[in-house]
Amino acid sequence: MRYTLNVNGQDRKVDVDEDTPLLWVLRDTMNLKGTRYGCGAGRCGACTVHLDGAPVQACQTPVASVGSSKIITIEGIGDTAIGKRITEAWLKVDVMQCGYCQGGQIMAATALLAQKPHPSDDDILNAMEGHLCRCGTYLRVKQAIKLAAEGG
Repeated sequence: MRYTLNVNGQDRKVDVDEDTPLLWVLRDTMNLKGTRYGCGAGRCGACTVHLDGAPVQACQTPVASVGSSKIITIEGIGDTAIGKRITEAWLKVDVMQCGYCQGGQIMAATALLAQKPHPSDDDILNAMEGHLCRCGTYLRVKQAIKLAAEGG
C-alpha cells in the first residue's frame, strides 16, 4: 500500500505492507538509520520516535496506524528547541559510551521536557523507564536531562 508520511517535517511517500513496523519503514525504506532495532518487542527503547510529540516504540507501531501524525526521528530532533538543548546537554555531560541506545534515550528525554520543563527525579525515572543501556550510563542521562531543563 502507498502511504504519505510526514517525517522530520517532510512528506515522504512509501509503498509498504500495512503491517510493516514503522521502524523498518524508517530504516529500510527511508534510509534513516538513527532509529535502532534493539529487542523488537518494545521493551528496550532503542527504536523510540515521536508521533505528534509523543514517544512511541517504532518496532511496535504498524505503518498503517500512523495516519497523518507527524513523525520526528533522532535525525530531526535537533531541529526542535528542546531537542537541541537535550543533544547539547548529552555532549556536555558525555553521556554516550557505545551510543547504541542513545537515540531512543534522547527521544524520550525530549518528550519529557516538552511535557514537564522542570522534571523531578521521579519524573525522569518514569520517563526513562524501559530505555535500556548496556553501558549503564543512567546517571549521566539523568544529569543531562537536568542540565537541559536548566537551559544549559
